[in-house]
Amino acid sequence: MSSIKNIKDFAKMKQSGEPITMITCYDYAFARVVSETDTDVILVGDSLGMVVAGFETTIPVTLDQMIYHSSMVRRGAPQHFIVTDLPFMSYHVSIEDTMRNCGRIMKECGANAVKLEGGKDFVPVIEALTRASIPVMGHLGLTPQSVHKLGGYSVQGKDEEQRKIIMDDALLLQKAGAFALVLEMVPEQLAKEITETLDIPTIGIGAGRYCNGQVLVINDMLGLNKGFNPKFLKRYADLYATSMQAIQNYCKEVKEHVFPAESNVFK
Repeated sequence: MSSIKNIKDFAKMKQSGEPITMITCYDYAFARVVSETDTDVILVGDSLGMVVAGFETTIPVTLDQMIYHSSMVRRGAPQHFIVTDLPFMSYHVSIEDTMRNCGRIMKECGANAVKLEGGKDFVPVIEALTRASIPVMGHLGLTPQSVHKLGGYSVQGKDEEQRKIIMDDALLLQKAGAFALVLEMVPEQLAKEITETLDIPTIGIGAGRYCNGQVLVINDMLGLNKGFNPKFLKRYADLYATSMQAIQNYCKEVKEHVFPAESNVFK
C-alpha cells in the first residue's frame, strides 16, 4: 500500500520519473479496495452520472451528489489523496459561487483537492481557489461537460489550431496555480509535448504513454461496464461475467433448496 501523498509528492514524482496512478471510484466499498493498493490518487469523478446513475452525460450531476459520493470514498480510503470533480455549472456562475461550492466539498467530505474542466476562461477561478488554499487539478482535451459544444466524445487536438489552443491552455492553467492536469483523449504526441513543457504533472486517459500518470474508472478497468469499449481502456478483470454467474448460482441453489445449508443456520 502506498504512503499518503500530497501535491508536493506529485511534483517530485514528475521530476524523478515515477508514474502517478489515479483510479476513479464512487463508493465506500470500492474505496476500501483501492486503499489497500499502490494507487496514489483517488478521483471521485462526475462520471458517476453515467457509471452509477445511468445518465447519458455528466451534465445532470449535482454538487450534493458529488459531496455524497466523495464522503463515501473518504470513509473507505481515509489515508488517500482524494480529488473531487466540480460538476457542471458549479464553477461557471461567479467566483463567489465557486468558492462557496468548493468550500462545501473541502469541509463536508474531506477532499484534498478539486478538479475542473476547461482552459483560459477558468483561469480566474483557479487563481481564486489557489489563493484560498484549495488545490486545483485541471482537465483539458475531451471535457465531458462540454459534450454538446464539442459534438460528441471524440479525440481533441488533432488539427494544428486545436493543438495550439490546448497547449496554450495548459500553460495558462499551470500559471494560474493548478498542481496537475488531466489530459483526456488527445493525440499521444500532443500529450508528450505538453508533459515535457509543463512543470506540473500530467495524468492521461486516452492520451498515450508519455504523461506523468494514468487514470481509469474502476468500473471500467474491472469489466463491470458491459458494452463500454473505448480504445484507451484496458480491462484487468471481467467482474460483470463473474458477478452474473455468482448471482445465477445463488438463484439456482435457492430454487433447489441447497442454500441455506446447515452451516448457514443458527442453532
